[in-house]
Amino acid sequence: MSGTRRAPRSSPTNTAIASSPWVVVSIGVVVMVVLLVVALGAYRGRHPDGGPRPDPAPPMVLPEYSPSVDADAPTGVPTVAPTGPVRPGLSPRSTVLPSTAPTVVPTPSPPVSGGAAGTPSVRPAAPVPPPAVTGRYRVVDSFHGGFIGEVLISNTARTDRGWTAALSFPGGRVVTAWVEGAPQGTLTTTRDGFTYRSGVDVAAGGSVPLRFHLEQADSRPARCTVDGVACR
Repeated sequence: MSGTRRAPRSSPTNTAIASSPWVVVSIGVVVMVVLLVVALGAYRGRHPDGGPRPDPAPPMVLPEYSPSVDADAPTGVPTVAPTGPVRPGLSPRSTVLPSTAPTVVPTPSPPVSGGAAGTPSVRPAAPVPPPAVTGRYRVVDSFHGGFIGEVLISNTARTDRGWTAALSFPGGRVVTAWVEGAPQGTLTTTRDGFTYRSGVDVAAGGSVPLRFHLEQADSRPARCTVDGVACR
């Protein structure tokens, strides 16, 4: 029919867009994200005042220092003096370590000769010097009921010496005692004997005989001493 108009035919693309509006929204979101990333990259590459971002600052270098000896400081203690400018908060500190006490190594004692190691040897005692005045006992004469005895007093010292003789005869009776050829001394009788003290000193290197008369006693004395030393 010539008088009837045909309606215009729509394209498939327009029909898809009209039927799916979320496609347009998705495309718009993607475009906005891309523009936002580009804008952030451009912002990070610029300085806040609008100019280009400056280069990063170089690393901080601390000043070097070396120890120096102060004339007023104690001997042997170095002081630290900085060689560069001192900055606040960066002043160098002393690195001098405290001196340590010297280590004392004990020296072992050498072993004493004559015994085991570490055990001191026993030294012999010094010899006792002989007595200056000595006595020698003997019987001069014997008879019925008694006898005559003698103690020869000898002085080995270099000076004159006095002396005292003491004899003991248990059960005996002392009749008398005397010194031959010298001034007499003092006789003191005891219950079983006697003591005789010299009247004069015996000359150096000399001797005198002390004699005595005893009765009712054995001719061998129980004790005989001169100045506390036993008779020979």
